[in-house]
Amino acid sequence: MLLLTPGPTPVPENIRMAMSEPTIHHRTSEFEEIFAKTKVLLKELFNMEEVLMLASSGTGAMEACVLNLCKSKALTINAGKFGERFSEICKAHGKDFTELKYDWDTPANIDDIVNSVKNDKKIDAIFIQICESSGGLRHPVEIIAKELKKIRPKIMIVADGITAVGVEKIDTTNIDALISGSQKALMLPPGLALIGLSHDGIKIIKESGAGYYLNLKIELAQQKNNTTAYTSATTLIVGLKTILEQLHVDGFNKLYIDTKRRSHGAKKALKEIGLTIFPKSSAVAMSAVYDKDAMKIRELLKSKYMVNIAGGQNHLKTTLFRINHMGLVDDYKTAWTLNAIEIVLEEIGRRSYNGTANKIFTKEIIQ
Repeated sequence: MLLLTPGPTPVPENIRMAMSEPTIHHRTSEFEEIFAKTKVLLKELFNMEEVLMLASSGTGAMEACVLNLCKSKALTINAGKFGERFSEICKAHGKDFTELKYDWDTPANIDDIVNSVKNDKKIDAIFIQICESSGGLRHPVEIIAKELKKIRPKIMIVADGITAVGVEKIDTTNIDALISGSQKALMLPPGLALIGLSHDGIKIIKESGAGYYLNLKIELAQQKNNTTAYTSATTLIVGLKTILEQLHVDGFNKLYIDTKRRSHGAKKALKEIGLTIFPKSSAVAMSAVYDKDAMKIRELLKSKYMVNIAGGQNHLKTTLFRINHMGLVDDYKTAWTLNAIEIVLEEIGRRSYNGTANKIFTKEIIQ
């Protein structure tokens, strides 16, 4: 079965082999050396002063950032399932917050956000997705961050980059916390969360950490010594070191270029065969297609052509399908998927198959 869901992504064979070695204890010099090398590579990938590794899903990192970086009031941007999650985390902890809500296909409006911050001096942190993966949407996070820092330099900009880190070059100049997870572009099993931190973010955390397991003040102190406060996700960190070393050889920019070309080519091919890309501002990480026959298309792809792609969530459960472009996806796998989609469209009586999708995609890839 070809797995092209936007997380978990397939784990390359050499990474599985690296993680199959005998488990080592996390309180040893051997593991500290692995941890230190991994952290150096993560700092290069994130382009941030510090990167923390937590044994949790990405949601754990989201919650840690709400607890540790918002002291007064949060501004949350909800344009999908994961923006909604930031609001739910605030509610769960009794954190005061304002939510700006948008349709799932609509990027956050910069003026809305700037005006919200200007008109409410209590807001000291904003929480937003770079890629809102529930609809394949890309928010203009870097522009928003730059504008907010002009009017309130110490406001914390927390960006969920779970489906953006390792996908595209992110300008972290004005971002204070950048969240990622192991099961997306880093091509590992789920269970490891990452948080890149700015100088100002580190300062806020050191002044007053919050929580117990998710207390980032404690983690900062421990991870300076190449260990974690609690049991490390040792096997996943071994895998992370291995994949980062592999990507480092060719340079992370090559990964960004290849992913962008594959994503652009796929979207162009899908449009050429009459399908509609859902978001008004589309993320590189995936192609999200809005279609009345989305569920039928997915079912036929899986049962007849051995391709597993993701559907939508909530109100888009039956009308959206999403194709992953994150990680080291071979071009021929995307080509096969697009070709199979075009065949399925003929099978359900939507258009005659003539190889257009494959032709368009291949042309874009080889340019």
